[in-house]
Amino acid sequence: MRDYADYDGLGLAGLVRKGEVTARELTDAAIERIERHNPKLNAVVFKAYDEARGIASGQLPEGPFKGVPFLIKDLGVRVKNWPRTSASKFAKIEADAEDSTLITRYRQAGVVLVGKTNTPEFGIPGVTTSALLGPCRNPWNTDHISGGSSGGAASAVAAGIVPLAHASDGLGSIRIPAACCGLVGLKTTRDRNPNGVHDADRAIGFSVDHVVARTVRDSAAMLDATGYPEPGSPFAWPAKERPYLDDVSRAPGKLRIAWSSETPTGNPVDTEVRAALERTAETLKGLGHDVREEGLGIDYRALYHAQGIVSAANFSAGMKRWIEIKGREPGGDIEGLARRLYERGQAMTGQEAMWAWQQLRLMNRKILARFEQWDVWLSPVMCTPPPRVEYLDTLMDDLREFDKRQAATFGFTPPFNMTGQPSMSLPLAQSASSLPIGMMFTAKYADEATLFRLAGLLEKEMPWKERKPAVWG
Repeated sequence: MRDYADYDGLGLAGLVRKGEVTARELTDAAIERIERHNPKLNAVVFKAYDEARGIASGQLPEGPFKGVPFLIKDLGVRVKNWPRTSASKFAKIEADAEDSTLITRYRQAGVVLVGKTNTPEFGIPGVTTSALLGPCRNPWNTDHISGGSSGGAASAVAAGIVPLAHASDGLGSIRIPAACCGLVGLKTTRDRNPNGVHDADRAIGFSVDHVVARTVRDSAAMLDATGYPEPGSPFAWPAKERPYLDDVSRAPGKLRIAWSSETPTGNPVDTEVRAALERTAETLKGLGHDVREEGLGIDYRALYHAQGIVSAANFSAGMKRWIEIKGREPGGDIEGLARRLYERGQAMTGQEAMWAWQQLRLMNRKILARFEQWDVWLSPVMCTPPPRVEYLDTLMDDLREFDKRQAATFGFTPPFNMTGQPSMSLPLAQSASSLPIGMMFTAKYADEATLFRLAGLLEKEMPWKERKPAVWG
């Protein structure tokens, strides 16, 4: 199927429904592309070809993505009988005993699972590389990063291996790879998608699961398929008015949009990123929206100080569970970033951890209050275009230098994991060297609908469909 990569997920499913192609043919097309592209990208780290072919040849559910090949990020969620490594030599699981709730919903949507994608150890940094799985590369230029921690998913989708893939976002891990690879990446509202019974990793509420996709409608349709109330969840499901797929084609109305390039460090963003941001703001103004330059107005240092304590405490608690599973402490089989987080958490008192959690709650209220005056806040996703792979090496000896480089690259995504708000990356620009530049749109709590309406409009006004990476098709 030579034109396989020209279709999005809904487009491929439409061909299956019309009998123009079979699910088995789509699966074979995805497998052929994995074999052709993956040696350059290292995006797919586990292959389930025989299982996928068997499922594709059988009776599939009549979901919106019937017969569409799909990949799962190798972090967090469980796929029955598949290994799960979390990119960690210490935390490898040979085979999970059951599907996570989200995986069950993906299967019900009709997708065919063909493998797992690359991620950094425990999903910690904004770049996808590890001692276990190696670096994942960007199909636009393989010398550059694909972002993290869903870098394998983004690389595979951008290269045309699959039209959309599972991803997750704890401090930017959907939006950053989407920005690096020229994709649509939505961090959903907290608890929009099911967390399932294995909910410990989601205890602080930062992390959510969804997909990276090439089209807005694929992102919307998959969230319609997976994002409905979960029996037994202790958290209220955020209600919605109508299917998100309907919102993609609806006019957004006149929106109050604030925009800013303020960074936590106070340093200016790259000139190409700033120019792309200004063009986006001017386009929105030309479309009739109320657009003004205005920042979040928060104390970023205080916010990230509190977040760092909470994240370290949560990670250390998670490591305690891994130690119970493995029957031993981690030794040299965890990397420096994980070791540092684990030891920070171990050294904390309960009082310190809960003080930080209280502090975050107070600061989250300040951020959310800003959205009483705004419908959408616009910023870049990243401070720079995607840097070279060696610039962000998680295995470098000087972790403080790594921290500085991350801070200079990723400046905008984390606050909305803390508040739980929906936040979307759209591939609205490119650098002079043809690397994608993503713009981030954040809406009020539980208001994905506004983001989908605005994204549907911008997909027409600032289209990206015809831009193709060097590794493609």
